[in-house]
Amino acid sequence: MKLKKLHTFLFSAVAASALSLSAQAEPVELKLATDSGAKGSPAGEAIEHWAAQIEQRTQGTDDEITVDIFYQDELGDQKEVFDLLVVGEVDMMLNWPLTSYDKKMGLRNTPYLFLNWEQAFDAYKDGGWLNKINGDIHADLGLKYFGAWPEGFAGVASKGRYATTIEGAKGMKVRVPSNFPNPQTLQAMGYQATAITWGEVYTSIQTGVVDGDAGNTIYWDYEYFRDVLDYYVRTKHTFVTGALSMNMEVWDELSDNQKSIVSQAAADVMAKQFKEARTRDQYYIDQATASGMEYIELNDEELRTLAKVAREKVWPLMVDELGEEIVQKLKDQAPAL
Repeated sequence: MKLKKLHTFLFSAVAASALSLSAQAEPVELKLATDSGAKGSPAGEAIEHWAAQIEQRTQGTDDEITVDIFYQDELGDQKEVFDLLVVGEVDMMLNWPLTSYDKKMGLRNTPYLFLNWEQAFDAYKDGGWLNKINGDIHADLGLKYFGAWPEGFAGVASKGRYATTIEGAKGMKVRVPSNFPNPQTLQAMGYQATAITWGEVYTSIQTGVVDGDAGNTIYWDYEYFRDVLDYYVRTKHTFVTGALSMNMEVWDELSDNQKSIVSQAAADVMAKQFKEARTRDQYYIDQATASGMEYIELNDEELRTLAKVAREKVWPLMVDELGEEIVQKLKDQAPAL
């Protein structure tokens, strides 16, 4: 009887030990990508920082996470890598979401929603009114939204001539991102808007297919096209932000501790960018002008004239894309002109 009890005890102890070992979290390997930015770019450095924070905080623990990083074009073009995020082949991203799955993703391209940095930061900060709307839109697509990665105000970079008014922009052909409402906004501002893939923009400007590039902060036009551009006009027609997000199914599979670490690391990346964005933007203004590009700021009258026309022509179109409820929130929160 005693021997039988001893066998029972030993069996129970071994079984309990096996269950304990099986309950320990297996090391998790996550794929983190950006659709815009090579290694060494601000976006590339941001995903490196995100990955490093996650790995450092989980290393040597039961919740250990390793992160594989993929830069712009390493997994495909902007649409292809976004597809991978939605289906869970890529786990996390810093990206500039397309509207191919949900037109509401075009919310971040709303023209003249802000007129200055303070207004934009207040809306996009943690707990900000626009941050919450973006979170709901991402959730509907099966994505966990951590928050915004602000770059700054967009402009129009051009070769040979530039415009600060609707009349002056007539006859100018500019490349724009194809997703709504980018083309509609530039058309309202007087330009001829042409959708061209990113890899063909340089040649298109060089050969005169278009007169310039519209919709980016000055960093992108300086970094990629400065040899073929003469001017950069800060039209401020959109405030450009990336988004830090994660496939929701992958997120749900993480332990509570892993979730906390991943989200806190994302918060650190965003806090750093909110702190440094304006300084970095000014740095690239200085770099661009030093390289020979002329930088032009709109005066207050020019800015408000463009903003009024863009709102009048584009915002009514957004009801079909975003829904009346969201558009009404934009109207309630947007600064008066």
